[in-house]
Amino acid sequence: MKRFLRSLQSRISFVYMLISIATIGIIGAVLYVGISQVVLNESIRSSNMAVSKSGNLVGMYVDRLKVSSTLLANNPQTIKTLSSPTKDGAKEELQFINTVLMSDSYIKSVVVIGKDGYVLSNENQLNMQRSSDMMTEPWYVEAINSTNPALTSARMPKFSMDKDKWVISMSQEVKDENNRNLGVVLLDIEYKGIEDYLNDLDLGSKGFAFIINSKGGIVYHKDPSYFSDPAKQAQLMKISMSKEGLDKSQNLLVKKTQLKNSDWTLVGVSSLDGLEQIRSQLLRSFAIVGVGLLLLIITVSPYIAKSITRPIRRLEQAMEKVKAGKLEVTVPESGVTEVQGLAQHFNAMVSEMRRLMQDIETKEKTLHSYELSVLHSQINPHFLYNTLDTIVWMAEFNESDRVISTTKALAKFFQLSLSGGSEMTTIENEMNHVSQYLFIQKERYGDKLHYRIRFDPALSVKEIPKIILQPIVENAIYHGIREKEGSGLLEITCDYTDDGNVMFEVKDDGVGFDTDLRKQAGDIEQTSSLPRLGGVGINNVDERIKLYFGKEYGVTIQSSPGAGTTVTIVIP
Repeated sequence: MKRFLRSLQSRISFVYMLISIATIGIIGAVLYVGISQVVLNESIRSSNMAVSKSGNLVGMYVDRLKVSSTLLANNPQTIKTLSSPTKDGAKEELQFINTVLMSDSYIKSVVVIGKDGYVLSNENQLNMQRSSDMMTEPWYVEAINSTNPALTSARMPKFSMDKDKWVISMSQEVKDENNRNLGVVLLDIEYKGIEDYLNDLDLGSKGFAFIINSKGGIVYHKDPSYFSDPAKQAQLMKISMSKEGLDKSQNLLVKKTQLKNSDWTLVGVSSLDGLEQIRSQLLRSFAIVGVGLLLLIITVSPYIAKSITRPIRRLEQAMEKVKAGKLEVTVPESGVTEVQGLAQHFNAMVSEMRRLMQDIETKEKTLHSYELSVLHSQINPHFLYNTLDTIVWMAEFNESDRVISTTKALAKFFQLSLSGGSEMTTIENEMNHVSQYLFIQKERYGDKLHYRIRFDPALSVKEIPKIILQPIVENAIYHGIREKEGSGLLEITCDYTDDGNVMFEVKDDGVGFDTDLRKQAGDIEQTSSLPRLGGVGINNVDERIKLYFGKEYGVTIQSSPGAGTTVTIVIP
């Protein structure tokens, strides 16, 4: 009987080890596939968003250039100069041209050409074919009919491989009041103006981005050899005509974005290097955990087998008592109970792992939703319309310096908003972002608005979620300072707290509100009825910070009628 028990224990130990190893393998495989899929989806989402944001940035810049060329073409002075050229008229037109040049450092030259060959430009020596009837010049006719930007100007005789000489050409026809052709306005923008927006686009070690036009011509690629090698151009054309999505055989992700206001398409090819690194780390982690569990199972399995066979051993002892004439037999079930307890504990561990995975997935979906809200808020149509309206108003009063400074602030504001496709930024950039926003609002509201910005320089490079201050500052202006009589002061500060955290404070002396009506002062959940401007409000900022850093961080509000409002943001 003892030999039988030892054999049974060995078999139970062996079967237990096989079942445990199989269970660990299945759970590990499921977790690896699940986590890999989550990481893959996140990598694809991040890469696609980065390409889309870069495309939006280039599209916005092209739109700015079109606005400049349209302003030049529709300017009454331009029409007057081409209709009846005079020395004084040419002088005034050159002043307007210089204003356009000052508004964008990438604009290399502005040329105004009349249909009779009259030319006015900031360039002293122009390389172009002219005649008394410009309609006989092919480049002039092409410029009239073109509605899209083009790499190199139509007036250039040949394409140089010197990238420093490349330009992006914009043309706009000038017409008189009877819709007859008077001439053409040409803007030549340095190639660097487009290149700078795309050079920092990170698509992995094997990734790259390029811009192709509707005719298959290459407009942008980091490697200049693609502009002269037909085989490489054909390769890019093939990629641009392929389907979007992930090519699993080459581990390459293709994302295409049609750029607004042009016939350009930005194509991003991502190599997803980070995905392979994360997968390798997962495999190593699972291998280490699996070996540890296997050693634990080998150690524990003999004891499990003894526990299972303990009732049989006691039954044997009871049978010996029966043989000896002692008829009281008790068969305890403690061994079975112990096994059941282990099984329940194992099931509880699996359930907890599933719950953690669901929590991670839910958190990522929620964070993605808030990040999309931030993306939508980056271009607030009301803010953009009001700013452009202010710029037009300044232009009508010939306040060229204010037009230039406000336009530059608007461009910088959107550049910092996009932040190269990243969801994070530095405190210095965040403060600069809100500074550009307040500069624009100051130009609009004048003495109604005053502001001060201060932060500890030691915090400059610390990374934080982007666009956490601008929604709160916007709320302070529209619902605090604008509603009060007289001027208002807005103070934005950033410093360390006593316990080593980082604290932002946005304080206004506006009309304020009664926190008693919000149930509980400073409780962000009870202030959910506060206005949400531009799609992103205080609640969005609070929820994003909590998702990034934990529920103990976020936004608090203190306010009272007539005494202003103070909004505090705390991050670790």
